Amino acid sequence: MSVLAYVLASDDRLSGRILEWRPPRWVRVWMLAATRLGDGWLWVATAVLLTASGSRGFQVLSAAAVSAAIANVLLVCVKRRVRRARPCERAKARNFDVDPLCWFPSDRFSFPSGHALNAFAIGSVVAFAFPLVAVPALAVAASVAASRVVLGLHWLSDVLAGVLVGLFIGASVWLALLQ
Repeated sequence: MSVLAYVLASDDRLSGRILEWRPPRWVRVWMLAATRLGDGWLWVATAVLLTASGSRGFQVLSAAAVSAAIANVLLVCVKRRVRRARPCERAKARNFDVDPLCWFPSDRFSFPSGHALNAFAIGSVVAFAFPLVAVPALAVAASVAASRVVLGLHWLSDVLAGVLVGLFIGASVWLALLQ
C-alpha cells in the first residue's frame, strides 16, 4: 500500500469514528466557537490587540499580515490543484450542523485546511514575538485546527498539512522580519 493510500484510508477511518462520536456539550460548544473564531473574528481581535500594544505590536501585526498573505496565496493555489472533497460531502457529523463557508471557489475543497494554516501562520508569529503568550496563542490555534476535524469539515491530513505549513510560514516570516 502506498503512503498516500494509507493516509487516505486512515483519514476515512478516523472521519467515520468522529461522525459517530457523541461529544459532551462543552466539547461541542468549544469546537463550534473555535471554528467560528477561525472564520476571521480571531484575526480581527488579534489585530486590535497588537495595534493597541504599541510599536512592537504594530511590527508583529505587519509580520502576521505578511504571514497570512503568503499562507492564503499558497492555500488557493494548492486547493485549486488538489481539489480534494471534504468529508462533510459524504456524510455530516450528526452532532453538528456546520457547513464550510465557501466564500471563494477554492473553499469547496478540503486540502489543506485554511483555518489551520492561518491559525498557525499567524499564531506562530505572535508566539515567537511574545513568548509569554506563546502557550495560549498556540492552544487557540490548535483548537481552531482540531475543530475542523471534529466538525467533519476536514480530514485529519488536511489539518496536519495546514498546521505544519502554517508553522513553517510563521517561523520563516518571524525570522525574516522580526528576528
